[in-house]
Amino acid sequence: MKITDLLKKDGINLKVSAADQNAAIDALIELHEKVGNLNNVSAFKKAILAREEKGSTAIGMGIAVPHGKSFAVAKAGVTAITIPEGIDYKSLDGNPSKLFFMIAAPDTAADTHLEVLSKLMTLLMDSSFAKKLIEANTPDEFLSIIDAKEAEKDKEEAEKKAAAAPAKAPSNKKLLGVTACPTGIAHTFMAAEALELKAKEMGLSIKVEKDGSAGAKDVLTADEIAAADAIIIACDKNIDMERFDGKEVIITSTKEAIHNPEGLIKKANEEKLEVYHFTGTKSASMSSAADETLGRKFYKHLMNGVSHMLPFVIGGGILIALAFLVDTVAGYGATGGGNFGNMLPLSSFLKYVGGLAMGLMVPVLAGYIAYSIADRPGLAVGFVGGMLASSGNAALFSGDAPAFPWVTRLMGEGAPLDGFNTFIGNFAFTNNGATVSGFLGGIAAGFLAGGIILVLKKLTAGFPKSLEGIKPVLIYPLCGVFIIGVLMSFILNPIIGLINVGLSAMLTALQAANLIAVLGLILGAMMAIDMGGPINKAAYVFGTGMLGTAQVLMEKGAEASDPAVVACYIAMASIMVGGMVPPVGIAIACKLFPSKFTESERETWITNIVMGSSFITEGAIPFAAADPAHVIPCTLVGSGIAGLLSAIFGCTLMAPHGGVFVFATVGKWPLYILAWLIGSFITAVMLGLIKKPVNK
Repeated sequence: MKITDLLKKDGINLKVSAADQNAAIDALIELHEKVGNLNNVSAFKKAILAREEKGSTAIGMGIAVPHGKSFAVAKAGVTAITIPEGIDYKSLDGNPSKLFFMIAAPDTAADTHLEVLSKLMTLLMDSSFAKKLIEANTPDEFLSIIDAKEAEKDKEEAEKKAAAAPAKAPSNKKLLGVTACPTGIAHTFMAAEALELKAKEMGLSIKVEKDGSAGAKDVLTADEIAAADAIIIACDKNIDMERFDGKEVIITSTKEAIHNPEGLIKKANEEKLEVYHFTGTKSASMSSAADETLGRKFYKHLMNGVSHMLPFVIGGGILIALAFLVDTVAGYGATGGGNFGNMLPLSSFLKYVGGLAMGLMVPVLAGYIAYSIADRPGLAVGFVGGMLASSGNAALFSGDAPAFPWVTRLMGEGAPLDGFNTFIGNFAFTNNGATVSGFLGGIAAGFLAGGIILVLKKLTAGFPKSLEGIKPVLIYPLCGVFIIGVLMSFILNPIIGLINVGLSAMLTALQAANLIAVLGLILGAMMAIDMGGPINKAAYVFGTGMLGTAQVLMEKGAEASDPAVVACYIAMASIMVGGMVPPVGIAIACKLFPSKFTESERETWITNIVMGSSFITEGAIPFAAADPAHVIPCTLVGSGIAGLLSAIFGCTLMAPHGGVFVFATVGKWPLYILAWLIGSFITAVMLGLIKKPVNK
């Protein structure tokens, strides 16, 4: 693919008059619309402006390269304008910008077009090439200049590959470099090209690894790093620094590499540099931390956890759904009861493996939130916090027997607990199993774990250098795991445990008062608040308890049609329909309102249909975790209305799980499906109305 495959004649406008930066952006976007590169002009403009807010894309030398990656791009493309008089585009060198290229990239996996765009960026580093483009009189002339330069560059690259690396003078150091920027489209390759061109002028050679959107190019090998004398790290985002341990390193930004490549190369070749020592952390971004708002930092860390959690939710959830399908095909949909999903060896195996995968999602969520905040030392502490959130506190007693040997010694006759041990025994450890804080607790655990490690790093900053090696392997994990254990066991988990006890009491009171419709509303809504967490589980446990109550009533002589028995089955029906709404409602929203979701989120719509249909509410967790303030209210309302309608319609359910696979046990199933669909569409429409577009 050539550059002119992305830059069309109709996408070029020369000698334009523009008053300011906004006018130039509008002119470039208008050209993109003209050649058919966009499917949503306003959304693409928001993506462009959002990128400019992070820092000007005017790279200096009279050139600006605004770019955006968005769902609003129908196909990758480039547009170009020249403004001979120049305008103020907040250039890095303070000079007016005259040559503009606007890159539109689709919000999909990296593709061939990124290679072409990187080539364009490197060509622009030649000032004579840029000058010719500014002086071009027609689009045809503009394109011919690009074609000629591209052919020249391709020939140089071919000759470079064919020829052996030139021998360097003994006095010259062996140099390496790494460049990376947040988008990996423009500055990454321009910084690399600047270093390579300047090194060539100075009679030196340097290999530069480019960490771009399409993945790393020209990756540095272990042997090359071992043989290197100095390494220039010109990055605006975090990269893996462990491989450079013990090497002389310059850490700088892409801006510095683009505008002062000679100074960097001269320093690397002629001076004794500071030796880098890996301490378990990645390199810090060269962008100022002040450039990011607190909300943006929170979102970035949260999304790191969500993106790592997603495969566990999808893989585990679909395996569980397959287990239900196997039992349904085998004829156990109406008779499996509480063992539904475990009636056959195959279904039992699928549910077991899927359950293990699902059980890892909260620890992984917490672990990678902490990792994003505090790098590798945060990982173990975050995982432990997530495990405590998903498993809850241990119980002092298992039935009548103590779960721990010390219980007998400290609670036996004549050996009462002292005050401190009484506090631990009665508060941190419970025997009611109501201390699971779920995915909301996992989010809190992740941020707590990251903060704990940052505090520990500050507290240990003054330690002797001889102790540097033990901090990431002893001090951080030991102190961090202990602190997160205390915070989760004594604060978050017990507090949510108290909430659960109160919820169970409230639900029982509503059932006893025969407020079936209100009960259906509340049970349905509870299923969507924390998507499989403690509130969800409190509702579910209440429902399964109602099934047990119905069984006891019938054993005492009640008929299945008795109001008390029917009320039990109505409660279970409201619970399941409420749990089926969130994933399906989100899936519908992904199709109806694509601008409100990222590409990776939109791709999960089929998975969410499957999981929602299988009564696996956890399919909605990645969306709720990424944007809880908007997603949870929408799912809560939709699920509550579905539960309310199910109860009003008098729908009943005799199985505790299974989704569509146990509809054979549902009374008035057409109305049940109607309640489910109404709740799902309400969730979808609300998401479309209140959720912000992904570019905001």
